[in-house]
Amino acid sequence: MIPDLSVLWVIFFVLLLTTVLNGLLFKPLIRVMAAREAAVASARQLAERAATQAREASDEFDARTREARAEVYRQMEEARRAALERRTELLAETRGQAEASIAEATARVRAEAAEARSRLDRDAETLATTITERVLGRTAS
Repeated sequence: MIPDLSVLWVIFFVLLLTTVLNGLLFKPLIRVMAAREAAVASARQLAERAATQAREASDEFDARTREARAEVYRQMEEARRAALERRTELLAETRGQAEASIAEATARVRAEAAEARSRLDRDAETLATTITERVLGRTAS
């Protein structure tokens, strides 16, 4: 039995169609898919590199921020210490001035008290002389 000629034509057309589809559709499609895979891989690598660089930049930023904060805290501590020293100096100076003022006022009060006593003694003596003169009716010598 000899195969029918139409079977040969079908086989021929299937082979022809396979060749045409392979050349016009499958190979370009495979090329596009391979290019797309390469682009995706390249994009992944680029993204990984960018992520690594971003992490490094973030770490560097964090380190610089920590350093800057430490510097600010150090400066604030120095300013606080200087302010406390200045406060201590001002308190000592003020205390000294207050003690000097108190000593001066005490000395002035004592001097005024002594002067007042001496005035009182003189006035008492004068008053006593005056009273004696009036009571006795004569001038005291």
